[in-house]
Amino acid sequence: MRIFKTAAILALMSGCAIATLDTRPASAFTLGDFIRAGRKKPEPQQQQLQSLPGVGAMVEPQQNTVSRPLPKVTGPQYYTYKADALRWVATDKLLDPVVTGSVRNGALPPMLRAPLNDARQFMPEIKVRATADVAKAIETHYGSRSDFVWIDANGVSARAKAAIAVLADAAKVGLDPQDYAVQVPSDDFDRGDMIAREKELVQFEVSLSIATLSYVQDTVRGRIDPNKISGYHDFKRKTVDLGAFLDKMSASADVATLINDQNPKSAQFAALSVELERLRAEKGVEQRVEIAPGTLLKPGQSNPELANIVSGIRIKGSDTLKADHADALAAYQGTPEYTPELVALVEAFQKEHGLKADGVVGQASLRILTGGDSTAAKINKLEVAMEQARWLPDGLGSRYVFINQPAFTASYTDNGTEQFSMRVVVGSKANQTYFFQDEIQTVEVNPYWGVPQSIIINEMLPKLRSDPGYLDRMGYQVEVGGRSVPSSSVNWNGSTASVAVRQPPSSDNALGELKILFPNAHAIYMHDTPSKSFFKRDQRALSHGCVRLADPRRMAAAVLGTSVEDVGKEINGGRNKALQVPQKVPVYVAYFTAWPNKDGAVEYFDDVYDRDMYMNRAFEATRNARRAEG
Repeated sequence: MRIFKTAAILALMSGCAIATLDTRPASAFTLGDFIRAGRKKPEPQQQQLQSLPGVGAMVEPQQNTVSRPLPKVTGPQYYTYKADALRWVATDKLLDPVVTGSVRNGALPPMLRAPLNDARQFMPEIKVRATADVAKAIETHYGSRSDFVWIDANGVSARAKAAIAVLADAAKVGLDPQDYAVQVPSDDFDRGDMIAREKELVQFEVSLSIATLSYVQDTVRGRIDPNKISGYHDFKRKTVDLGAFLDKMSASADVATLINDQNPKSAQFAALSVELERLRAEKGVEQRVEIAPGTLLKPGQSNPELANIVSGIRIKGSDTLKADHADALAAYQGTPEYTPELVALVEAFQKEHGLKADGVVGQASLRILTGGDSTAAKINKLEVAMEQARWLPDGLGSRYVFINQPAFTASYTDNGTEQFSMRVVVGSKANQTYFFQDEIQTVEVNPYWGVPQSIIINEMLPKLRSDPGYLDRMGYQVEVGGRSVPSSSVNWNGSTASVAVRQPPSSDNALGELKILFPNAHAIYMHDTPSKSFFKRDQRALSHGCVRLADPRRMAAAVLGTSVEDVGKEINGGRNKALQVPQKVPVYVAYFTAWPNKDGAVEYFDDVYDRDMYMNRAFEATRNARRAEG
């Protein structure tokens, strides 16, 4: 019994990774392989003599040298976020040389001055700061043009007022209005001091240009540079032609629409924005649910806590769920009998919150019913999600695969409609799955598993140093410098940089019967697994970093544009084979603790990697940088 329990635990460790922070015993992985592979390969000596196709003769066995300390491969790190610093705009270079003619307005009596005719002479006196990109756009625009965007002979223009109204509403799209606040000149001023008035207007002109460009850049690409958060984030940051946009604003008859149109237009972003506005409008004290700790309710049982459970669903369930089960809710009179109608209600609630919909009210269900996220916590998750959504393309496409790690799900969308969703297993907290986007190119059936160097070094090497031939007995294939060799011939006390280890296709292969590849620097892909029981768990951060699919054949058929039956035929052929995807499919290996489902209702998930915490730190660092005194 103890052996089988150990095997189940160690099966967690199969998968893929290029680095690991696993703190479990390094020998654990090898023992698990022994238990599985030992049953299938009773004649390991024959296996170790088989060379790989196209590989030359085996090298001579190497003699072990003096044992070296065990090396360790570590994974990516989280960083202390460094926000973009502000710099002074070089306003001293913006004085138009054309206005250095005969008589300057400043020498004329106030009543004879032409309003703003020579206001550019005050540019060198303006003191404003901006990020490097915005400052450069400001200097280029005002250094090459003599007109103004936001002020006219009457003062603050209607265009300026429209832009200010948009900036003041920045919170609706998850941004901070304080980042774009501008001091607006009053209409009540001393008409005897037109020089002071013009200075104030020019200060406003440049400040509003900085604010609008900052807003546009933030809403297009986000305030936060994801690659500065951690090595687990991998995005090419979007670029915005700020100079061209400032030119557009100067000529636009509807600047509010122009600015608003820079916000993401995807249905997902719109759903997040609507949910954010709804939550901010909520008032009053949040209702709380009390359920006795340790409550466990199964279908067919009776329990006095059922009344509290139903009350929790009334509070935490969506409007759609409550409408679908209105009859059951209306008929319930607080009795302890767990009827089939109430079981169906609980199952729908569990499904809505990403739990196993089995009608069993246990620890995971109680956590949501009695705790879950407060309104403030949900608002924060929405703000984080809207920021992260800006890292992705504006509109994910009509056909794509979307993996949301905190939800432990992967969905396939075609023609703009989600076709199906399935449970997945993602990386453990010690071996986190990255956050990036790519394109699916290949489905490999009956795959080999190329063991990553991190697993060889961190988990196999301790065993190999004491038992160099164990990979031979396990049926693994070993190469050194491209040549097939017995595991027993390798000097495992030396460097493993030129050593490759792979597991041939089999029912025990760590990747199961297929893998779906989207080549990336992180060696992450989707694949099958022999460890099917993991999909029954609610918390499925269990792998080395790759994404295990509950229904890999269905996903493979979808991206290949074929049937599940045809995929099965390829697998049943028994050969390792790469099937090219006819048209590359975008895949988003994403991380959202708030994200809309296929019906547009926003769902909330646990922050399994604490990444929202690092996002909040980045927000704080950005606020501090933008508000710092020069």
